[in-house]
Amino acid sequence: MFKRKVEPFDDVLAQVMRSQGLETPLLQRRLVEAWETVAGPVVARYTADKFISNQTLVVHLLNPALRADLSMMRQKLVKRLNDTVGSYVISDIKFY
Repeated sequence: MFKRKVEPFDDVLAQVMRSQGLETPLLQRRLVEAWETVAGPVVARYTADKFISNQTLVVHLLNPALRADLSMMRQKLVKRLNDTVGSYVISDIKFY
């Protein structure tokens, strides 16, 4: 008999996604979708658009006062979003 190299399916899937260049876009998508959960429903209501560019989450907020408040909490939000996804995806958030 011979030994087989048995690996968990999630490890194999992660290796395939990484080799095909699909891991980063998937993590970015998960992070953008996590914005409403992390920021909360009130902030999500005033969020018009969000996307990632050069490891920066760009968020368009409709309320200037909310934009100023969230700018002061920027690093905390970055940490919470990265923790939610389980990987280092963004390094900053830009509000406009």
